[in-house]
Amino acid sequence: MTEEFILQKYFALKEGNELTAFKARRVRDLLITELTEELWLVIACDSAGGIGPKKLDTYFSSGYELGRLVVRVPIMEILACGSVPVVVVDTLAVEMEPTGKEIIRGVKDEVNDAGIKENLAVTGSTEDNVQTVQTGIGVVAIGLVNKKDFKPGRSVKGDVVACVGIPKSAPEYKVTYSDHEIADPQTIRELNKFEFVHDILPVGSKGIKHEFLALAKSAGLRAEYFKNLKVDINKSGGPSTCCIASLPEEKIETLRQKIYQPVSLIGELRK
Repeated sequence: MTEEFILQKYFALKEGNELTAFKARRVRDLLITELTEELWLVIACDSAGGIGPKKLDTYFSSGYELGRLVVRVPIMEILACGSVPVVVVDTLAVEMEPTGKEIIRGVKDEVNDAGIKENLAVTGSTEDNVQTVQTGIGVVAIGLVNKKDFKPGRSVKGDVVACVGIPKSAPEYKVTYSDHEIADPQTIRELNKFEFVHDILPVGSKGIKHEFLALAKSAGLRAEYFKNLKVDINKSGGPSTCCIASLPEEKIETLRQKIYQPVSLIGELRK
């Protein structure tokens, strides 16, 4: 399904009288609203507080770097489920000049680098009424997906699960948006091109172990770990610095050849 198809369906709905009595439900960290039987609205969000360039921030980050990394999380979640992002909202608990301007620049550059320049609206607000001494940011990404392209729960018995990228988070690591060892939205877009990849799930602060269990549960399967893992499954993934993917075992080497981030086997899905 192309982005053009999704957008055509969306605007056709807006012009008609079908936008009533939506069904809403939660799938993993996503909120799903069924606009019609085949077209769904997908919402993902993330936030950060005490990280930024201000005097009382706990951990220093430039505004630009913060904007890129925080928006990366919901964008990756939207893409991973097979959805097409259409709107990004950034709500900033800082003034526009100079902090907010730099965060917004980072947000816009990240969505552009994710390959979603066309038709994507970026909007938001800043706090210009009172002085702020710490940085706070919330980001919401909204996407549209055709029911048949929705990935969560599509893993099958016997699939192996691999981690793509390396879990990194502050303060142990200085996480930067340009680190080639971590996953990014383009990683998800590449994974989506492979029909043999059944499901994809970005890894956040709860770590690989938590997401592996969530991926297995959504498919009605059981997570079984391999021995002598090369990646720490309990370590925080921070701003989605890695993701997990389910696929047939015989396709692992193909995946390693096509993806430039490190690929580590985690386990297998069993009944």
